[in-house]
Amino acid sequence: MKTSLRFALAAPLALALAACGGDAGEAEVGALEGEAIAAIPAPEGSSWLETASKTAEGGFVIGNPDAPIKLVEFASHTCGACAYFAETGSAPLQQDYVSTGVVSYEIRPLLRDPLDVTISTLAQCGAPESFHALSDQAWAALPSFGEALQASGAYESAMSAPPEQRFLLLAQGAGLIDFFASRGLSADQARSCLADTAKIEEMANTSRAAADAAKVTGTPTFFLNGNRIEENQWAALEPILQRAGAR
Repeated sequence: MKTSLRFALAAPLALALAACGGDAGEAEVGALEGEAIAAIPAPEGSSWLETASKTAEGGFVIGNPDAPIKLVEFASHTCGACAYFAETGSAPLQQDYVSTGVVSYEIRPLLRDPLDVTISTLAQCGAPESFHALSDQAWAALPSFGEALQASGAYESAMSAPPEQRFLLLAQGAGLIDFFASRGLSADQARSCLADTAKIEEMANTSRAAADAAKVTGTPTFFLNGNRIEENQWAALEPILQRAGAR
């Protein structure tokens, strides 16, 4: 993760396939306890699962914006542990807790490497309402992206291309253009987002600033109502939500 787009591009592809690193989960701020909170109805004709927005920290939040329990995840799109949380925790978190209006769920991208930047750019290219679903689907397909990029040899050629072409070449080599096109993001829209180096650098800077402010260096790292949580997988995280009142 770097503030400079040039340095972000310099990261080796091996990072995209490695462990997530950092010291995530080493600074627990105590357990949260609270009485059970009753469900909060969404406005008539709407659903909390369809309520989404982008935050000042560069994250994407779904659910009741005034939810009494706010869960924030710092995550990387090339982090295997993040992919595992998406596989095992995203659905029950959203269906059982976010849908009630009691919990809101924000993902703040922590950018680690060029493939991560490419995936995150495409996940953010559409409306905020699509970010969580696209991210979950991208995490599920993560191994295929790395394999395709290795097989195509596109990484090396992308790194030597002009800056405005690099992420597009990575996306093409990893099969990401077709992947996101099949999920509603047109190829033209994807190419436009991937060529916007100024916006990508702004995204990288925002990611770095948010992580630095929270003292986060690894993913996934969770915060509950501003308190850092030691656990980072669903089996251990769900009881914490319940003790905080989401039950």
